[in-house]
Amino acid sequence: MSLGYAEKLSYIEDVGKVGMTEFFEPPHVLQEKIERLSMIIKKSKHLVVFTGAGISTSCGIPDFRGPKGIWTLQRQGKALPEASLPFHRAMPSITHMALVGLEKAGILKFLISQNIDALHLRSGISREKLSELHGNSFMELCPSCGTEYLRDFEVETIGLKETSRNCSKAGCTSKLRDTVLDWEDALPPKEMGPAERHCKMADVVLCLGTSLQITPACNLPLKCLRGRGEIVIVNLQETPKDKKASLVIHGPVDKVIAGVMNMLNLHVPPFVRIDLFQIVLTESLSLDKKYVNWNLRVESVHGKKVPLPFVESVKVSFSESLNMKAAVLDKQPLDLKRRTVRSVKPFDILLKLNFSAGCKCSYMELKIPVDFGVSKECFKEDKDTVFQKLREKAIEDPRCGQTAVIERKAVLVPKSDIMVHAVVTNIVEFESSSGPFEVSSRSNGSSKRRNEGKYDKRTSGKQSKVQKHDNSHKR
Repeated sequence: MSLGYAEKLSYIEDVGKVGMTEFFEPPHVLQEKIERLSMIIKKSKHLVVFTGAGISTSCGIPDFRGPKGIWTLQRQGKALPEASLPFHRAMPSITHMALVGLEKAGILKFLISQNIDALHLRSGISREKLSELHGNSFMELCPSCGTEYLRDFEVETIGLKETSRNCSKAGCTSKLRDTVLDWEDALPPKEMGPAERHCKMADVVLCLGTSLQITPACNLPLKCLRGRGEIVIVNLQETPKDKKASLVIHGPVDKVIAGVMNMLNLHVPPFVRIDLFQIVLTESLSLDKKYVNWNLRVESVHGKKVPLPFVESVKVSFSESLNMKAAVLDKQPLDLKRRTVRSVKPFDILLKLNFSAGCKCSYMELKIPVDFGVSKECFKEDKDTVFQKLREKAIEDPRCGQTAVIERKAVLVPKSDIMVHAVVTNIVEFESSSGPFEVSSRSNGSSKRRNEGKYDKRTSGKQSKVQKHDNSHKR
């Protein structure tokens, strides 16, 4: 169970300006500005996008400084917003997916994000074209070899601390660390370096859903001005950088970006969420060698002690010929122990995986053939290829639940058969006709982050009601 990002942050009183008035352009003004932005993007040679919390509010993730933001409500003594769904199940917005479309079209050259919600990576943006300045709540990093691990659960710590897991890359067993910055942590050069370089190269820096209050991050867009680039800001509130921008649009980010994609005749790709789990069947002979003691376990691919957040329960049943009672596994670890006579004929284990809230399909079914007398064939498919095929299949048949086996391997001690499965758990399409898009759910190293003119200081008190949606205080 997560304590929530805000709860984990160091104590701080001054969190900058909060609760500022939101402005909404009249419809005709908004449309004219959308058309101007479309032309700016169309003519751009090196477009860089800089995002903040405002692009994730429509995903059910509250911001921090908006009228209903975490810091705003806390300062007003009001109840904090309830999470509309588990943080790990939040899905990218039309803005996230439109950025993927712009990247695929060769228009978006680089993306800089202050968010820690992993939605840019989950959307499909290339990692080499993304700087996550403040880290990622779902990412662990090996400080020795640099390997990154994107998890389906929220990492338990922040502040670049060691976690409970080790690097699994061959020849490296270093302790992993979280990647999320606390208030006084320096921005990582690995993320800051490319961000600075691309902003200097940019002819357009498009700022989306950010209050542009936090330095040094908020000064990155200004670097394009030296090369005669221009800044465009889309945000409902005024920002300290508005006077530097060639165009400021006060309107919902999703509506603005949807309009731009329409004007450019560009497709917004659907979002397909693919999750991984593994099934482990372990066997051993009894002392008298008359029976096979076996254990079935449904678990995370990230380790035995890691929760499987999208699985609520598993119903296990068997071939009728086995005459074995069905069982429901509803507490993690999800495992079942049984004993079978050694001479038993091959049989099937039938699994019904019931998914947790936030998954568009409620369950999936699998048949696991079991033959203790036959050696298992091991193989490993290319994960990216499997994922792409699953996405294509899911788009053609949008019911969710499509699955594929990525890997099968055998372990000698204890004797085990391990199968890694991929399953489509969410599909979201963004449809457009002649009007706005509609969403259809089918099943630098020494720099510190600070406010303008002073170092950031963080929240007072605990945010007990806030779940894992606390990713926008840095904007």
